[in-house]
Amino acid sequence: MIMASRRSLWLAAFALAFSAVAGAGHAGETERIQAEKPSPDKPLGVVELFTSQGCSSCPPADAFFAELATKDDIVALSYHVDYWDYLGWKDTLSRKENTERQNDYMRAFGSRSVYTPQAVLNGRAHVNGANRGEVDGALARMAKSGEGMRVPVKVSRTSDRVIIDVGDAGAGPSDAHVVIVYFEPPQTVKIAQGENSGRKMTYWNAVTGIQTAGMWHGKAQRYELPMSEITKKGGCAVLLQSVGKDGMPGPILGAAFIHKPPNKAQDL
Repeated sequence: MIMASRRSLWLAAFALAFSAVAGAGHAGETERIQAEKPSPDKPLGVVELFTSQGCSSCPPADAFFAELATKDDIVALSYHVDYWDYLGWKDTLSRKENTERQNDYMRAFGSRSVYTPQAVLNGRAHVNGANRGEVDGALARMAKSGEGMRVPVKVSRTSDRVIIDVGDAGAGPSDAHVVIVYFEPPQTVKIAQGENSGRKMTYWNAVTGIQTAGMWHGKAQRYELPMSEITKKGGCAVLLQSVGKDGMPGPILGAAFIHKPPNKAQDL
């Protein structure tokens, strides 16, 4: 009877210890998953799609991009370029500055030519923008390898201003530009000529302007913008982007939406 009691106590103690170890392991796994989960001030990544209404290869990329643009953990920006306009249809959303940004990325990546649809991910790599597996896979790999959004960017508002709080980099990079990107609300375009003649396409987050709001030097810093500048635009995002000595765009370290218009397309 005494031996049975001791055996019961030993089994109970063993079960308790095993439960504690298993619980600690489960808690650690939960913490790891939570740490990897994107937050509002640290999204999964930034997707910059270079596209054109005159490119026959672009509609699948534009459709996939529309899905990305509705996600809360992706800062998705679409740059319509102008070098396909000669094919018979002038892209209604194209801008020379968008083509220049793509050319800057080309030089930064050491590439010899530009193409559409091209998706630049976190300012670090480029893939075919219509390839869902490559885009999703690259963003996931970057997030795990420390090439994702490493610096928190938080946006708040008052009645007359927008406040952008950029966090501390710790032992990471020490210099970057605070870049403000303006874009259009989603809009539907009827393409009458060119390679996509007869199509009716909805385009999301088409970029209309880019400006540098300031410099960041690795330490937590606050930036302010007048609310009037933000509200008169369709949408607005902030990118914390490193820039090379030659002025070429580099890795994007942090990002956030300042203003994201409703997900309702307008017909043009």
